[in-house]
Amino acid sequence: MNPALWLQRSGHLFANSPALFSGTRQTATYQEFAERAAALAGAFRNQFGIEEGDRIAIFMPNSSAYLELLYGAWHAGAAVVPINVKLHPREAAWIATNAGAKLVVACEKTAAALREAIGEGGCRIIEIESEAFRQLYQAPPMPQPVHRRPDDLAWLFYTSGTTGRPKGVMITNANIMAMVQGYLADVDEVHASDTKVYAAPMSHGAGLYNFMFVIKGARHVVPGSAGFEASELIELAGTTGNVCLFAAPTMVRRLVSEAKAVGYDGSGIRTIVYGGGPMYVADIVEAVDVMGSRFAQIYGQGESPMTITCLPKAFVADRVHARWKNRLASVGFPFSSTEVRIVDAKNRELASGEVGEVAVRGSSVMSGYWMNPEASAETIVDGWLRTGDMGAMDNDGFLTLHDRSKDTIISGGTNIYPREVEEVLLAHPSVAQVSVVGEPDAEWGENVVAFVVLESGATSDDAMLDAHCIDNIARFKRPKKYVYVDDLPKNAYGKVLKTDLRDSLRERDSS
Repeated sequence: MNPALWLQRSGHLFANSPALFSGTRQTATYQEFAERAAALAGAFRNQFGIEEGDRIAIFMPNSSAYLELLYGAWHAGAAVVPINVKLHPREAAWIATNAGAKLVVACEKTAAALREAIGEGGCRIIEIESEAFRQLYQAPPMPQPVHRRPDDLAWLFYTSGTTGRPKGVMITNANIMAMVQGYLADVDEVHASDTKVYAAPMSHGAGLYNFMFVIKGARHVVPGSAGFEASELIELAGTTGNVCLFAAPTMVRRLVSEAKAVGYDGSGIRTIVYGGGPMYVADIVEAVDVMGSRFAQIYGQGESPMTITCLPKAFVADRVHARWKNRLASVGFPFSSTEVRIVDAKNRELASGEVGEVAVRGSSVMSGYWMNPEASAETIVDGWLRTGDMGAMDNDGFLTLHDRSKDTIISGGTNIYPREVEEVLLAHPSVAQVSVVGEPDAEWGENVVAFVVLESGATSDDAMLDAHCIDNIARFKRPKKYVYVDDLPKNAYGKVLKTDLRDSLRERDSS
């Protein structure tokens, strides 16, 4: 069970169909895509000594060659370790070393610092822009992908590491198959006429979403910017049509803002799957109003990649159901390949409406953490993945997330969930971004503190925001303090670093 078999199959079925693009420039047909992956596999085996089960790390920006590397590694029987190129080279070096990577493919911009960080005797590094790399495509190709079992490691994903060192999530071939089947069954159809655009990092969810488009013989486009630019995406949609992409909520907000500015209605975009962070109700309502029914939501973690719950396009666009706003505030219902339940600290299932930790079981759940049996045992309990996310399930099976368990604020013995407060504050016209954390308090245990980024040119003060909160949520939930900042700290994946916000509060108090 090797993902490279999917590309080999498409190389025959869709031989002359366009496969890879850099911007609007075609770089490979499906036959060429498959042939290049086979040649890279031959080079990996014969020149670098890659054997079945070895790890190949990739530390470079998005490019069409990224997909060739992924499939070349799988063809050779290796597992891939995609590293977000926004990480510091020392962070990337730690990941490559921890993974025991035998080879790292890096870009010219990061390779020298990576070599220095890894040091003598570490894994080999090759630059994607070098003549030595280009020569790999001339290697005798491997005729067939290496046979791999369903439970063999395919993708070693390192968590973002907002606290402590990141952990390597072991994603198997069977996990990938479950994700593909779940997408096609529950999220969206895929057609040969589709255009998969990689505007988010291919080291993360955007890259994981390549498989179903390879299977169906669709086009794969890496924008000229190698990332997300709203105006560029709108132009691509008009040029290529049937665009499908994975986007973080921040990307959706930027796209909608640009669409409003230029009068764009979403034409040429077929599906935007959003996830990876909280999408607030006001933002997705506006997105559908501006661009139409093109948005679907997924909730997942690296430990169950893209596969816990989903909210398909019809549900995101629904304005008829009596509880449509509640459903829109949720992350949808479980994938057909997963079981989801809400549990307490003793792993006992809670009733509908009660808030507890989200637990997941199914074929999509990771096999464990790389070289970390203690963390694996703590996270997978009796076959259930303890996600660390707090949520509640309604009677119809829709899951509404509150926060990470560590982010829950306990004030006066009462749980306050930051996302609920954030939703309310973001509905204020002056607020562009907000993140809510708890601050230790001798009397109450914790107080609610809101870090606020105002809209450009907007003005506001504590009294205005306080009045807005009192009009919309219980008084005890409103922030006791507002901190106005130019931006919120985020990690390489765009997630707000609440740990940094708490640290800044401690520094303010001690100064």
